[in-house]
Amino acid sequence: MNLDFNNDVPIYMQIAEAIEDNILKGIFEEETVIPSTTEISVKYKINPATVAKGFNLLVNEGIIYKKRGVGMFVVTGSKEKLMEKRKENFYKNYIVSLIEEAEKLDISSEDIIKMIERGI
Repeated sequence: MNLDFNNDVPIYMQIAEAIEDNILKGIFEEETVIPSTTEISVKYKINPATVAKGFNLLVNEGIIYKKRGVGMFVVTGSKEKLMEKRKENFYKNYIVSLIEEAEKLDISSEDIIKMIERGI
């Protein structure tokens, strides 16, 4: 987990995204425990409330859940849920603007595909 304290993205959101990334990479598997609020806050020298706020985002999205007295665990199906969420964000953040710019420049879908293939 890398936190950038100079980034405009709030630390709690960076924590939530880092946990999501680790779930997608298979580092945190479904129904396994993730590092505790205390572990993360001590390691990165941040307020435990900041970590808890990041965890709460993921709890509210149904990505992780709390087992009282044991810790936070990854929900079964979280990886698929995150893949869908990230694909939708990718579409909204990149594809929509790509299509809008292509229309302004009169670039055909075939030419867009060729450009993408050239980039890959």
